[in-house]
Amino acid sequence: MTTVLLETRRLVKAFGANRAVDAVDFTVQAGELLALIGSNGAGKTTLVNLISGLLQADAGTIVFEGRDVTRQSIHERIEAGIARSFQLVNLFDQLTVADNVALTIFARQGKTPHLWTVAARDTVVADEAAQVLRQFGLASKAGMPAAGLSQGERKLLDVAVAYALKPKLLFLDEPTSGVSTREKAPIMDVVTSVVRQEHITAVVIEHDMDIVFRYSDRIVAMHQGAILAQGSPDEIRRNEQVTTTLIGSPPPA
Repeated sequence: MTTVLLETRRLVKAFGANRAVDAVDFTVQAGELLALIGSNGAGKTTLVNLISGLLQADAGTIVFEGRDVTRQSIHERIEAGIARSFQLVNLFDQLTVADNVALTIFARQGKTPHLWTVAARDTVVADEAAQVLRQFGLASKAGMPAAGLSQGERKLLDVAVAYALKPKLLFLDEPTSGVSTREKAPIMDVVTSVVRQEHITAVVIEHDMDIVFRYSDRIVAMHQGAILAQGSPDEIRRNEQVTTTLIGSPPPA
């Protein structure tokens, strides 16, 4: 029996005359890896920004684990268990890979590090950061400044930082954008392995349909601020409205 982890009810966000999110009813089931797809401007990132608290809704309701979080702050939503990574990686480039993760752990625990030297002296935080880096295949890069990572490694570190918040629901905004084709599957292999092993529910915003069909349990397609269709990868692959509107080719015969 599936459990609803998150749902939005008639969620609305407008920018002037443009309704970027137009009365959207969106549901995420506990334990699933859901892909959120759509062309540029479809409303995907705006929807995630509303759920994660970066934007406030004009109307509608956001319910997480049965509680109304519509007016909660970003910090309150993080504490509730909602976290996200970003399409444009947002790291402290001058800090080491380990310290990027450690600072997130400090924030989660409510600790205030005195500069970054405290991270090395707090063995509990340092040990947890090291474990996170091992899970994401970045242990060998722990002492390197984040600026020295490859683009693929930066993507993994960005997800690792969000993961270090210990979320129940993790939004991943285009985790394979800007990397080479050969790096995409290895990145997704690592990310999906971690979220499934740790029983984290994940929503992936993604344009690469090969990635979408290969890794997701369920797909939600958006178009012009609304939900166009949703279903299993096979159902979406065979949905003529989705294939003609978003993928640009007819479904297989």
